Amino acid sequence: MKKNFNLNYLIRENIKSIKPYSSARDEYKDITEGMVFIDANENPFNTNVNRYPDPQQTNVKARLSELKGISSNQILLGNGSDEVLDLIFRVFCEPKKDNIITLPPTYGMYDVLANLNAVENIEIELESDFQPNTDEILRAAHTHTKLLFLCSPNNPTANSFDAIKIEELINEFQGIVVIDEAYIDFSTKESWLSRLDEFPNLIITQTLSKAYGLAGIRLGICYASKDIISILNKIKPPYNINQLTQAKALDRLNDIDSVHNEVKSIIYEREKLSKALTSITFVQNVFPSDANFILAKVDDANQRYQQLIEKGIVVRNRTNQPLCENCLRFSVGTKEENEKLIQTLIQLS
Repeated sequence: MKKNFNLNYLIRENIKSIKPYSSARDEYKDITEGMVFIDANENPFNTNVNRYPDPQQTNVKARLSELKGISSNQILLGNGSDEVLDLIFRVFCEPKKDNIITLPPTYGMYDVLANLNAVENIEIELESDFQPNTDEILRAAHTHTKLLFLCSPNNPTANSFDAIKIEELINEFQGIVVIDEAYIDFSTKESWLSRLDEFPNLIITQTLSKAYGLAGIRLGICYASKDIISILNKIKPPYNINQLTQAKALDRLNDIDSVHNEVKSIIYEREKLSKALTSITFVQNVFPSDANFILAKVDDANQRYQQLIEKGIVVRNRTNQPLCENCLRFSVGTKEENEKLIQTLIQLS
């Protein structure tokens, strides 16, 4: 349990005093049948989407609350996780003054958002086993270090970070720790959601893009204390999650058995693919995976990437990332796609 944490100290001064935009649907929420709504300058003719969507996504949050065991007032939804991350920057990081810490190789949008918000990104490279260097991270942090990003399971390395290291960082880091759990559904490790209430400086982000198969609707999820969520709600766009996205998300969340079955299938195929990759002559190392992708070191990543392109298979070349020289990242596809990949790699051997 983290003690002596002052959230107010970390929030930008202009955010503390900002008055959020109040939409028509925020001001009047008690919607009953037969009422006439002429308050929001909407087109009155029914197209099924002529009315503004629920700005607080009440039904989606209620379902997530039920599934995750987290109160609805501790949930914020964004137009993809990238919007959620951007809102976090805007709340806590003063441009040209504050900084963040990231742990490359990791998700590239942290650095993009830092540049977009004029915030310095202090990069502390992962250790050779792809684990955080806790001593270096804590040494690098200072008064203006507001955010620490931990992607676990990590992209592109596919491993989960050691829970002891994560807990040490949450307890010792004086800013906000953001754990990006985009791939948590494919991991045997427990989500940090189970311990969210222990740490007032913890934010957890998840997504419907991976395990839920809804990358096309762009829905990211933020879990945090009700105080942090309240501040983020002050600055989010009023109608950031459209009606079609909310409806599609709710349909999928109500069909959770299908999601679980697909995740099981992906994990089964991941293990088959991982084993098959070890038999390819030019594959030098297949790293353990807690995600829906596999990182593998090959003899020449640029050459092998191009050869696969010529065979109609697109993978991700990560050779220019720290610690990933000559590494390719393979997303786990369908059984048929994985078999085509393996047969092609055998032919290239």
